[in-house]
Amino acid sequence: MLTVTRVLPPDDAAAVLATLSLTASDRAKSRHRFTADDGTPIYLNLARGTVLRGGDLLAGAIEDATEDKREGDRGDEVLIRVIAKPEPVVLVTADAAFDLIRAAYHLGNRHVSLELAADRLKLEPDSVLEAMLTQLGGLVITPATLPFEPEAGAYRSVHSHIHGHGHDHN
Repeated sequence: MLTVTRVLPPDDAAAVLATLSLTASDRAKSRHRFTADDGTPIYLNLARGTVLRGGDLLAGAIEDATEDKREGDRGDEVLIRVIAKPEPVVLVTADAAFDLIRAAYHLGNRHVSLELAADRLKLEPDSVLEAMLTQLGGLVITPATLPFEPEAGAYRSVHSHIHGHGHDHN
């Protein structure tokens, strides 16, 4: 099994062993077993709270359970490319920018995961939220199947947090 322990930034030129297509929900699982697109079994053993993005590279080593490995012998490192898997979403568009801003405000008040773009919002299907958006007026709500890359949030870091920077968190 391939055990992944590190996330590297996207690099289109990187030589990868396989690709791993994951939904937005799956990309938020930091410790989980998955199967790569080619059938390779993969175990994510990442820092808790890690959220993967489409294009990220995962670095790890193939663990051979039949061999007696010395502690610290991890084999050759390989790379896996994360793909944002298309999934059911709802696209929200509007003719007037204010209507889209207002929709984002109301969805944000409900802590809904959103992918933001200048001309549209993208969210997971939810009949209650869709009814609310329809009631706001001025919006076009369209179901689709697309990759979903929600905003990480204002307090979420894209790198691991390392202590020893001169203060503690008491």
